[in-house]
Amino acid sequence: MADSGWRRRPVIDIGGGRPPLRLPALPRPGGGALRLALVLLGLFILAFTSYYQNEADEVAVVQRFGRYVRTTEPGPHLKIPFGVETATKVPVQRQLKEEFGFRTVRPGVRSEFAAPSTETMGESLMLTGDLNVAVVEWIVQYRIRDPRRYLFHLRNVHHTFRDMSEASMRQVVGDHSVDEVLTIGREAIGQQAKEELQRLCDKYQNGVEVQQLVLQDVNPPDPVKPAFNEVNQAIQERERAINDAWADYNKAVPRAKGEAEQAVRAAEGYALERVNNAEGDAKRFDALYEEYRKAPQVTRKRLYLEAMTQLLPRLGRKLILDDKARGVLPLLSLEAPGKEPKP
Repeated sequence: MADSGWRRRPVIDIGGGRPPLRLPALPRPGGGALRLALVLLGLFILAFTSYYQNEADEVAVVQRFGRYVRTTEPGPHLKIPFGVETATKVPVQRQLKEEFGFRTVRPGVRSEFAAPSTETMGESLMLTGDLNVAVVEWIVQYRIRDPRRYLFHLRNVHHTFRDMSEASMRQVVGDHSVDEVLTIGREAIGQQAKEELQRLCDKYQNGVEVQQLVLQDVNPPDPVKPAFNEVNQAIQERERAINDAWADYNKAVPRAKGEAEQAVRAAEGYALERVNNAEGDAKRFDALYEEYRKAPQVTRKRLYLEAMTQLLPRLGRKLILDDKARGVLPLLSLEAPGKEPKP
């Protein structure tokens, strides 16, 4: 006979012809523990399906039967359990990164990169505006600005975002020459591609904010690298020659300008000196003339004496003779020039 879950009722004979007394049956030893375990399991499932916690850099988008109802901020929160409401966490404060043309295997001080594949080569190979080919590798850093749009406005937002980034880069590279892409125009190309990518994100309303787009590496294709290196070497030599010529120009021109300025200033000083001297001589002559008018004889004699005072020291050895002298030998020294005669 199958066990009904209760023990057989014990029969107690109390005597006296009375019918036997039957006691109520007791439950099996494991029944209460099983119910307690089921209650605890239900409480655990209730707590597990109703409690969730957002980290400091993320929010949670709550859906009720698949329909959006609210967005919760960082911290602990509750939701309707048993799958009625679901919470999808989105890292809105974290900077995310997408790589194009290469893949990083192990980031660090000396990062390791995966070998080129068909996918990465297809992303990086581009046609420039002058119908040349360049291998362009770049990185896009972005942040999720609107988690609701990020989750619900596009079916596959990550794949679509990569397609938009590649389309933006190809459009900008196609508007520039290969020299600009490889050398001087990389920063401008990155900025234009970032602006175009942000325009597409706003147009598609995917809730993404593009923070930075950086050209990681730009090279010519492997078959033309030797020729391109020779061209770059020739360009560098040309730039070096131009810089050397400008250096010589910057040395010679200022020196010539300085010498010309010096000559001009010297001529101006000489002209000023001549004018001042002429004006001084004229004023001196006027003053002398006034004195001559007052005393002609005295002034004439004074002028004569001043002239002799300036002239006689320049004549060297001088002999002054009396008109009655018979000869000059007694007066001449027979010693060697420069020696005084003995007494």
